[in-house]
Amino acid sequence: MNRMAAIGVTVSHAVEQPEPRQATAEEASLLGIQKAALVTHIRRTYYSDDGRPVETADIVVPAAHCEIVYEIPINR
Repeated sequence: MNRMAAIGVTVSHAVEQPEPRQATAEEASLLGIQKAALVTHIRRTYYSDDGRPVETADIVVPAAHCEIVYEIPINR
């Protein structure tokens, strides 16, 4: 996160909360899908090394058009 580093903030981790739901009318229009189609809403929050939330994002992806895959590194 170069933007945060530029202002002296070190981002240590992010947390994502995926939630399946139906698209709103506005989301459906923007995504080119039917109103009430299934989507995955992901709330992402970035945290600084001292535990403060420093940035958030709401991501909405059509469930029928996308596959969400996570890779989780295991530190040994």
